[in-house]
Amino acid sequence: METIQIKGPYNFDLVLDRLSLDPLNSIDLKNRTVKVPLIVEQEPIVAEVKAIGTTEEPEFVINGIEGKEKAEKRIFELFQWHLPLEEIHNHFKSTDLKDIFTFHYGTPLVLDFDPYSCIIKCIIHQQLNLAFAHTLTERFVKTYGFEKDGVWFYPQPERVAKLTVEELRELQFSGRKAEYVIGIATAAVQGELYFEELMRMSDEAIYDKLIKLRGVGPWTVQNFLMFGLGRPNLFPLADIGIQNALKKLYQLEAKPTHADMENYAKSWHPYLSYASLYLWRSIE
Repeated sequence: METIQIKGPYNFDLVLDRLSLDPLNSIDLKNRTVKVPLIVEQEPIVAEVKAIGTTEEPEFVINGIEGKEKAEKRIFELFQWHLPLEEIHNHFKSTDLKDIFTFHYGTPLVLDFDPYSCIIKCIIHQQLNLAFAHTLTERFVKTYGFEKDGVWFYPQPERVAKLTVEELRELQFSGRKAEYVIGIATAAVQGELYFEELMRMSDEAIYDKLIKLRGVGPWTVQNFLMFGLGRPNLFPLADIGIQNALKKLYQLEAKPTHADMENYAKSWHPYLSYASLYLWRSIE
């Protein structure tokens, strides 16, 4: 058991609230815990993170990773415990997003639990409403992934690369989406997509590399940079959720144009990813 104290604000209850939107996540809102599936040196590990502190004085207990330094480091990365939110909140106090940041005070940008599963999820979620996107992802994971200690792990690239389009179509994948998911897995197996290397690259270099993959467009890359790697300054202009949030915020009759969105966002740099997150939160 590890006990961790970090600098506030950090509202773990809002973290759990957002994580609970995904049915694959193992959340206990009452006991303030989440079970995290990790692959550390090819070994599946389930870590339990439990909040025992407050928003202003955050404190956590981590179980399941005793003696595993890489797992503890990964937990810090996933929950962004190394990044004080006070500076970010202060930045937005003088912007049009001040009320949203006040309402959702202390909400961090929490990463998806694994970069590979993040990009696979992004591909599956493309052009689907959120409810069916979660349903399709759950079918995929529970059919081809595996479970440990009540926690689901996404199927690893070696497993997915061997699937056929027909097998995924039985889950209600479109033919193209099935091809894209298998193609991503194949690229990972063949070493064309090495996630440890991606973590060290610039946003621009990652964009140039990923955009060459079939099925990967700007929206997918931006979401991967944000939720796969925790990059702080992404603003997906094509995201319908952000467009709807801005329409609500500015009481617009129609969704904003990309030019309008870029104009709104001028004062939100260098924390556009947090602007995106809080805009999503405002309509969830």
